[in-house]
Formats: sequence, C-alpha cells, structure tokens
Amino acid sequence: MTTLPRLPSNHLHPEPVGTVVSIREWFRRARPVSQGRFENGQDPAEFLAPNIESDSQEEHALAQDSWLIVGLGNPGAKYEDTRHNVGQMVLDELASRIGGTFKAHQANARVVEGRTAPGAPKLVLAKPNSYMNLSGGPVANLAQYYGVPVERLVVVHDELDLPFDSLKLKIGGGHGGHNGLRDIAKALDTPEFVRVRVGIGRPPGRQDPADFVLKPFASSERDNLPILIADAADAVEGVVSEGLLATQQRFHGKAGA
Repeated sequence: MTTLPRLPSNHLHPEPVGTVVSIREWFRRARPVSQGRFENGQDPAEFLAPNIESDSQEEHALAQDSWLIVGLGNPGAKYEDTRHNVGQMVLDELASRIGGTFKAHQANARVVEGRTAPGAPKLVLAKPNSYMNLSGGPVANLAQYYGVPVERLVVVHDELDLPFDSLKLKIGGGHGGHNGLRDIAKALDTPEFVRVRVGIGRPPGRQDPADFVLKPFASSERDNLPILIADAADAVEGVVSEGLLATQQRFHGKAGA
C-alpha cells in the first residue's frame, strides 16, 4: 500500500469542519511553495498526477454512460395517484427494476441510481421535489451535477393530447401547455430533450383540464394503468439502449398508441 508523503505542516490550510476540498484544490494548497517538493524529495506532481488523471477518466466514463430520467409530477401524498403524476409512477416502476430506493438529493429532488441489467447504461432516476411548474431548476441542477448533456435527458410526463393507454416518444418541440416541460426548456435554454408522453386523455364534457389532471385515474382506467406504466418504463429502457428511432418504431406501432 502506497503511503502519502508527509507535507510540511506550515503548508497546510485548515478548513472548517464539514468542508469538502477537491483533490486538485488540496494539491494546489498543499504543495510546498519554497522547496517545491515533499520532505522525501519527491515532486508532488509525480505522486498525484496519475491519480488525478485516473479519477478524471473515471468520472468522464461515468458521465458518458449515464442517462438522466426525470418523472414529472407534484410532491406529496395528496398528488401521488393523480394523472399529473403518471411520470413519477413510471419512475417507481423503473426503480423497482433496478432494485433501488429514492433518496434525497441536494438538487431538490429524490434520486435513485442503477442499471436494469449488467452492462446496461446507468440510469439516474429523478423526481423533482418542486411543484410541476418549477421542475426546471432541479432538472438543470441534476444535469450539471451528473455531467449529463441534454442529449441523454429523458422526461416522462402526462399528455392530455393522447388518449389514455397510449404512448408516444419525441425529441424537442413545444410544451403544448404543459408547465413542467415549459419550465425545463426554460431552465436548460433548449427544448431538445427526449419526452416519453404518457397518454391520459382529455377531460369529459366541460371539465377544466387543470382540474382533470389533478384527479386520480378513473376506476375504468385502473385495470390498464399498470400495463401503461410498464410500457412507458420499457420505452425509457429502449431509448437508452436501442435509441429513440428504434423505440419509436416499436411503440408507435402498438395498438392504442
């Protein structure tokens, strides 16, 4: 086991308890100014550079392999069974497939990370803790935290303009009046992310759509809801493993889609 060479104590800068200092910052602060070397004569760059390079390569590889999957909805038990939260229902299904549990994240979200199979891309499943119309901040923060570009962001959401029990996928486009999509596009300064649109249908009669989306699914819909959620989860897996076009061809041809 390699032992870290001892640095002269007068070159260390104490930090308040709880402060996290990166290895690069530690190297910058700890490097002896006068001698330019450790007490054993070794150049700090010779000791640390390979480790820094290795860490950087590992982080880069992780980012290249990761997809950020966001399920839109409103927080709290009051909303968890409503139509507007079907995106988060899909994430619950994906979390069960990877055997993970959602945990609080500093980006104002609940997150679980994992893979659906060995060798499969890494999924970062995220439910923003914000209300639907403020989803953009948590999504942008998560994308930055994990180093995931917009090309590997998938947003799962309810879609009024599709009949219940149907599913469509697309990249980019307008928000169609969906405030969650609107805020994400604004926060990212681009609408060019993949959307998995889970059909909930239009409200009957003259019911206000804003009220309709905040109601639970009807009893006549509940038998098919688990199938719809499973299909949407399959679609997410398809996008990250097969690509958008192949997944569109598979799901857009299904009956009811």
